[in-house]
Amino acid sequence: MTTTARRMFELVEPIGALPYAAEDPNEAMFALGFTDFWDTYFAGRAAPLGDVPAEVVDALFFNFAPGEVARHIPKVWRTTTPEAAIAARRAGCATALRRILGDPVDGPGFARAAELLLHAATSAPVHGRPMYAALRALDPPDDVAERCFHAASLLREHRGDGHIAALVVDGIGGLEAHALHALGQGMPAHRFGRIHHLPRPQIDAIVEGLRERGIVGDDGELSDEGRALHRRVEDRTDALATAPYEALTTDELGELVAALEGMAPALLADQAW
Repeated sequence: MTTTARRMFELVEPIGALPYAAEDPNEAMFALGFTDFWDTYFAGRAAPLGDVPAEVVDALFFNFAPGEVARHIPKVWRTTTPEAAIAARRAGCATALRRILGDPVDGPGFARAAELLLHAATSAPVHGRPMYAALRALDPPDDVAERCFHAASLLREHRGDGHIAALVVDGIGGLEAHALHALGQGMPAHRFGRIHHLPRPQIDAIVEGLRERGIVGDDGELSDEGRALHRRVEDRTDALATAPYEALTTDELGELVAALEGMAPALLADQAW
């Protein structure tokens, strides 16, 4: 089932990542009055939490540098409301799905895939899953494309909550997680997109901390211990992401995989990042 969780992540991620990979959601959020992408990111993703302090969002998002969240939360709620942000994000992602996938989005095959995806996405326990629980507390939208995105977003946040738990178990902090991921991909940490904007001495200090723990070798690459830790975190993340798919029968899971495999190439080809 862990293999299933990894494969489903690969297939669901192109839908769940639409707010960051397609222009349509950005345009919908900008129509609310935003002018900065990161304002739209924090407003769109944090909206299910309501108007909570930056400290709460920072804790739940886990992997932003000190002060980054506070530059956007609660400022974004002077521009719009959580309810309006949720609606705009959903509408923008629905527009993206219809633009990328065309007429089939309003056909029976897509509706069936959205139904199966939503069933899986709403079947997992919420305990210990704060972002997933906040999003699941919302009523699923009626529009089929919005429902599909909502389901994919639920699964993304469910997996994300589990990934954070896996990192915490091994004592890996948020910025360390970015460095670990970059090094695990054979990329220098200072070139990784999520932290490359940080001052180079700050990134070097993060890597040095990992080196002192034996996770990074003197050559600047992951040590044997570091590679084992990276693999352990990924495997535990997959294991913690299996619950939603256990709600589907073997035939339903196969049907959903086939449908998502049909969508993935077009969605991946359209990604703006």
